[in-house]
Amino acid sequence: MKEDFLTYQTQTSPHPLAIEISRALGSYIYDTSNKSYLDFIAGVSACTLGHCHPKIINAVQKQTKQYMHVMVYGEFVLEPAVLLCKLLAEVLPSNLNTTYLVNSGTEAIEGAIKLARRFTGKSELISAKNGYHGNTMGSLSLLGYEERKSPFRPLIPNVKFIEFNNEADLLKITNKTAAVVLETIQGGAGFILPSKDYLTKVRARCNETGSILILDEIQPGFGRTGKLFAFEHYNCIPDILVMGKGMASGLPVGAFTASQEMMATLQEKPKLGHITTFGGNPVIAAASVATLRELLQSKLMQETLLKEALFRKLLQHQKIKEIRGKGLMLAIILENVEITNKLILKCKEEGLLLFWLLFEPCAVRITPPLTINIKEIEQGCNIILSMLDKI
Repeated sequence: MKEDFLTYQTQTSPHPLAIEISRALGSYIYDTSNKSYLDFIAGVSACTLGHCHPKIINAVQKQTKQYMHVMVYGEFVLEPAVLLCKLLAEVLPSNLNTTYLVNSGTEAIEGAIKLARRFTGKSELISAKNGYHGNTMGSLSLLGYEERKSPFRPLIPNVKFIEFNNEADLLKITNKTAAVVLETIQGGAGFILPSKDYLTKVRARCNETGSILILDEIQPGFGRTGKLFAFEHYNCIPDILVMGKGMASGLPVGAFTASQEMMATLQEKPKLGHITTFGGNPVIAAASVATLRELLQSKLMQETLLKEALFRKLLQHQKIKEIRGKGLMLAIILENVEITNKLILKCKEEGLLLFWLLFEPCAVRITPPLTINIKEIEQGCNIILSMLDKI
């Protein structure tokens, strides 16, 4: 199977991990030789409730027996999609009351920047250096990392960049700015948290200039930082909220949420201002509803911060310079790239899955399922420390 994988399936890097998967359950993934791997990646923050959570399985199976895809988005009334949008409106601030369901985080970003331009009548977009919002052409245009986007130019015009956490740069936001697009926590850059009051000041500047604030919660959203969305930690409510990854515990999904007034601009002039065939798919929406209800009804979000504290307590080593992030969105920062690469590959051999971050070569991703237990955290941290001793 590995040979066919390398031959017939397009690769995204020269050396994929290429584990041949047979099954996954809870915090573990198993290969075709039945070797178990403790999963500290969670599908890159996507498997919120771990692998094959019974409530997700039940929701999917129930919905597939009733109906699956029946019509393009927005034409038929599909109960799971309606329930998901209504539930989001109930738990979000009052201005975030209407949700457009799509298929991925990057598609949600595309919809959000179209909505901001349509609503404001302005075209200028501002994003952050080392920000990451996806790989479609609009999202790529917001990427503040020239090496990754230069081969695909020309991209969409009139995009400017500010430095995340640099308050002086906020003066670059003017009345010509349609939208400011920021990750609440910078992911690819190394899990960089916003400094004190930074997002509050971004919000204020957007208010002054009539600019739309779009917060990208594709990675920290759905409970990963101890709140349902990370902006709740920082006294900053966006005009458009973008989400994805962990919404459906491992199934492909994305969404952007705004006010009814703003969203109504996609309905006419032109009609069908943003369309999607599979957005709001009832099976995916059912999994998202089950995920959201479990997060709201359980103590998983509160426990996330306790689990973060345990990781920070256990991962003490001379080769670890710092641990960045919040909740179960953590990154170990090591002394150099060589140690980072060796740790990830050696831990894989020992049955622990870690991964890289896009732009910070010394970072090791730790984003396990929110359902991970204390024993599993201790087991994984012991493997990390043991491997660091041997490197």
